Amino acid sequence: MLTVDFDRLGVGPGSRVIDIGCGAGRHSFEAYRRGADIVAFDQNAEDLSGVTAMFEAMADACEAPEYAKAETVRGDALDLPYGDGEFDVVIASEILEHIPQDNRAIAELTRVLKPGGALAVTVPRWLPERLCWALSDEYHANEGGHVRIYRADELRDKITARGLRYDHQDFAHALHSPFWWLKCAVGVRDDNHPLVSAYHRLLVWDMMSAPTLTRTAERLLNPLVGKSVALYFTKPVVRGAVR
Repeated sequence: MLTVDFDRLGVGPGSRVIDIGCGAGRHSFEAYRRGADIVAFDQNAEDLSGVTAMFEAMADACEAPEYAKAETVRGDALDLPYGDGEFDVVIASEILEHIPQDNRAIAELTRVLKPGGALAVTVPRWLPERLCWALSDEYHANEGGHVRIYRADELRDKITARGLRYDHQDFAHALHSPFWWLKCAVGVRDDNHPLVSAYHRLLVWDMMSAPTLTRTAERLLNPLVGKSVALYFTKPVVRGAVR
């Protein structure tokens, strides 16, 4: 289940990509499949262990080109261990809402992006997220939980203030919004509630089978209640700069 549009980012053979806050690795795996050199970056060692194992399994199963490189790195998004302009593509999906010092994180995302490179940032969309917060404190008020709700234009302005050019906005995962509203209403930890369980089976079926009915429904609903908003940016090339 991808939130980021890899075709829009131009990820492919020869691209150097960093997936910051990679979590379980869904975007890192897609970059690897496409032949990019991918760094899966996160502060959670357990998550990174699983990502490493999947990279190895993909290589063994020839699910990624032999020339592609994949590695996991543990670290802090507020202090990335890379020089300026090292990456063609920077992905930060569903992480900024967890970081109190988001301006500092944004500065790091833009710093390691090369001139001419692409940045994709996704966060929970304002309306679906606001409803989740209204229905349940437990949804967000926990260690490592969501510390803010972004409006898309607010986040866009924070990033363009760092000198990046705004390119595009998109929405994703509309079918997931009602699922989370339901979980918040009955209790976010109550996975065995009949309605939650039934909806979860629907989502799994949708992800595994991609039936026309649900794919069409989500495409139509994304502009209205998409769970995530994705913003795309380019770092301008400075004319006359020494390469």
